[in-house]
Amino acid sequence: MSVQPSIWSEKPWWCQPWSILLTGLAVTAGSWLVLQRWWITAPVAAAVLVWWWLFLVLVPRAYRQQSGEN
Repeated sequence: MSVQPSIWSEKPWWCQPWSILLTGLAVTAGSWLVLQRWWITAPVAAAVLVWWWLFLVLVPRAYRQQSGEN
């Protein structure tokens, strides 16, 4: 039985968990610092949370399930 490599070992540096988290935090903080409007920053933060859920939770889970089936 061979061990499957992590999805992150196949991704470039700009698509690693740390870069995804830092980019999301920077976008949310930048929105607040530049605009200082909660009604703009709140949807930006919500979009970042969806982005994080997709790329940090769902994609790795699907990758593990797919690699386990083959």
